Amino acid sequence: MRTPDFENNTLRVLRGEKPERVPLFELFMNDPIYTRLAGHGLQEDTQLGHMRLIVDAMAAAGYDYATCNILDFHFPQKARAKAATESLNGQATITDWETFEAYKWPNAAESDYTLLEKIKPYLPEGMKLMVMGPCGVLENVISLVGYDNLCYMLFEEPELVQAIFDHVGAGLVSYYEQVVDADTVGFLCSNDDWGFNTQTFLSTADMRKYVFPWHKKIVEVAHSHGKPCILHSCGYFNDVLEDVIEDMQYDGRHSYEDNIMPVEDAYELMNGRIAVLGGIDMNFLVSGTPEAIYNRARAMLERTADRAGYMLGSGNSIPEYVPHENYLAMIRAALDMDR
Repeated sequence: MRTPDFENNTLRVLRGEKPERVPLFELFMNDPIYTRLAGHGLQEDTQLGHMRLIVDAMAAAGYDYATCNILDFHFPQKARAKAATESLNGQATITDWETFEAYKWPNAAESDYTLLEKIKPYLPEGMKLMVMGPCGVLENVISLVGYDNLCYMLFEEPELVQAIFDHVGAGLVSYYEQVVDADTVGFLCSNDDWGFNTQTFLSTADMRKYVFPWHKKIVEVAHSHGKPCILHSCGYFNDVLEDVIEDMQYDGRHSYEDNIMPVEDAYELMNGRIAVLGGIDMNFLVSGTPEAIYNRARAMLERTADRAGYMLGSGNSIPEYVPHENYLAMIRAALDMDR
């Protein structure tokens, strides 16, 4: 069993230093695996009850932090129909200036963040929280406007597009300002999917105009309080990697797919400039054998052992369709390195 030690492991990786042992990283998991790891289920159906389950599970599995993504702040929007997939265009909330002006923008300063204090007695010594956002800048704009609608709006109403991005971006910056000072918080995660297999959702010029300035401000919030900030972003990133490292100055990057860039290649490309987090491909994690998953994870740890800058985890998250034995095989590779 590991004892959580955020300062000497996770924090060191995010600061470009060599940790005392291999840290684990995961964006989030699922209730069945949390229950299995913690040795108990949900003890009360409240924010605090859910957070306690996550803390107990991640501490038992050997993480130095617990993911916190259940705070109250969010951007209200019309419900979209969900089936096997979910449309990025259905039920747009903002379609023009009239609906923009009518929209009740949330005030982050008025939301409830007491969970960050309430969880303190239940955090093991040496453990911190990673606070995520209610999705990110681009994701929230797409959710409010619709993806196809946004593409048309960029051409027809660029001033409206700017206004929407400014309201969403400012709201997220304010949200992170509310949470960053809590002493239970070790680092921030700005979670914002930017693209798909072959390109970013918007042109690189539009990403730099509308999206990236707000991410830079989010990182500045963290850094001005002496805490790291990481980016979780799915999809193609090759053309904007320098923006992530040099302009926004994120401390770590997460979400890797073999069909875009295997994490082994990403590590070689980025090593020493930004921490590489997770990366064991989701398709491989679902369809591979426990032995193959263990061997790949172990090889990744051996590749990075003398150079640091890496935390072991999945390419995205651990949803319920990931076999438990496959997830456990992955983290066992890190636990075995402790011996």
